[in-house]
Amino acid sequence: MKLVFATNNEHKLKEVQEILGDQFELMSLADLGCDEEIPETGPTLETNAAEKAWYIYTRYGVNCFADDTGLEVEALDGAPGVYSARYAGPQRDASDNIRKLLMVMDKINNRKARFRTVISLIIDGVETQFEGVVNGTLLDSLNGTAGFGYDPIFQPDGFELSFAQMDLAQKNEISHRGRAISQLVQYLNELK
Repeated sequence: MKLVFATNNEHKLKEVQEILGDQFELMSLADLGCDEEIPETGPTLETNAAEKAWYIYTRYGVNCFADDTGLEVEALDGAPGVYSARYAGPQRDASDNIRKLLMVMDKINNRKARFRTVISLIIDGVETQFEGVVNGTLLDSLNGTAGFGYDPIFQPDGFELSFAQMDLAQKNEISHRGRAISQLVQYLNELK
């Protein structure tokens, strides 16, 4: 089955292809010839994932899925959440986002956080959503160089490593995106 993943993020694309393996042919927005910025104007991860998926499905008429992911910090009432990618501004710079979050969290003892991914899948005009969550702790300094986004400061519960210290296979086994994609794969396999 061919599916378009509605993202321009190469890191996400690589992660998801790794999880999907060769059972599905994953196409990127570049494969579609889509280089426009896909809108993300919703107030929640659910609405953003849906907005992106419907945007691609409506314009290109292809079965597709889109995700939205947020880092939700307990002490900040779930912030940065839906604004995770642009927490430090519209330039969407991961280093700036981490710096700002570490500064905001400087004197806060409660370091509980979670990553949450919502995927909207559209097959033949029918939308289905999947959610993956991983709980963890915010570290107070960068640890590791792999991964992307907030990975260097997020340590999942039950592990001594940050996401950025894990190899891709290990991260995918336990990550929020890995969990949501696993649900997506199970659903797609049931459709076959």
